[in-house]
Amino acid sequence: MSESQRPSPAAGDAPQSHNAVVTGQFGPQASAYLTSANHAQGADLEQLAALAQTRPAAQLLDLGCGAGHVSFFAAPHVARVVAYDLSPDMLGVVADEAARRGLANIVTQQGAAESLPFEDASFDLVFSRYSAHHWADVGAALREMRRVLRPGGRVAICDVASTGQPLFDTYLQAVEVLRDTSHVRDYSLGEWLTMAAGAGLCVVSLTPRTLELDFRTWTTRMRTPEPMQVAIRALQAAMADDVRRHFKIQPDGSFTLDTFTLELAVG
Repeated sequence: MSESQRPSPAAGDAPQSHNAVVTGQFGPQASAYLTSANHAQGADLEQLAALAQTRPAAQLLDLGCGAGHVSFFAAPHVARVVAYDLSPDMLGVVADEAARRGLANIVTQQGAAESLPFEDASFDLVFSRYSAHHWADVGAALREMRRVLRPGGRVAICDVASTGQPLFDTYLQAVEVLRDTSHVRDYSLGEWLTMAAGAGLCVVSLTPRTLELDFRTWTTRMRTPEPMQVAIRALQAAMADDVRRHFKIQPDGSFTLDTFTLELAVG
């Protein structure tokens, strides 16, 4: 049986925690994320690197680091980077690639975003890119970011954004979870601002963007089972014209997503 045809858990299987689902989804394809063009480049990465350049003595936390692209972009500009992720396989990829690139100031540590194993005021910068939609409790994670941030520090988060419109939101969450069962939620910008304020963080800047996704690459990277791919395509075909226009859904299933970079400071 190929990886793309892996079976879903049977109804009688032992239940898994959400964190176990996340590590199970991402561990086997850690290397695919290292070579993913969507993850290895982009204006958002350049924006994070530019922020890192302003703080050459910084201790930086790359939260939910995945294959480490934020760490690799930021490491030449700061004193130290802690690449932090749930997946030991992802962290192995980061460590190997950091060594290959000669980035000796990157260290790895395993753990969840909602419970950071660091002292208060440990970091000058906390960055997170395309990870938060997998977190079980974003509010708790933001409070942890605030706790480990030094006075005058900055948090920067890049992620997919919901429009907040119910029809578009229902479609977005549906295709996301069909493609990846570890998906929790793409939040609207309004929800992000509310959660940030609740964590004691205020907005420094907000940069909206769009991300173009090739359907075959997007599903192959996550090893999405064929029945789930068929369901996504059927949903795309069945949605109203305004949904197809907003997400720019193409005949081959490719589409665009709304994204953002949110820079925060202590309020």
